Amino acid sequence: MHFLLGSLAGKLVHYAVSGTVGVAVVKAAQRAAPQVKPKAREFAVATMARGIVVGRTLSDFAEEARLKAGDLIAEAHESLGKQAPAPTAVKVPEDEHGEH
Repeated sequence: MHFLLGSLAGKLVHYAVSGTVGVAVVKAAQRAAPQVKPKAREFAVATMARGIVVGRTLSDFAEEARLKAGDLIAEAHESLGKQAPAPTAVKVPEDEHGEH
């Protein structure tokens, strides 16, 4: 039974120290927040801006690939002696009321 009390006391000391360190970290973070917050916001905005640029670049690449694929499909139709469908032709399914 004595070893259980020692184990329990060890756990209590561990939790007390962990709690004290945790409180100290939180208080330090609160004191540093006014200086850190603007930098964190700048970082977030810069990251978002880079993400937008990357998204636009990927969109450009996708459009270029779509056009090249359309050219290949048109050439394939031509080799079969058929007229290729217009690249802008998009079939729009009719809804339940027969309207577009």
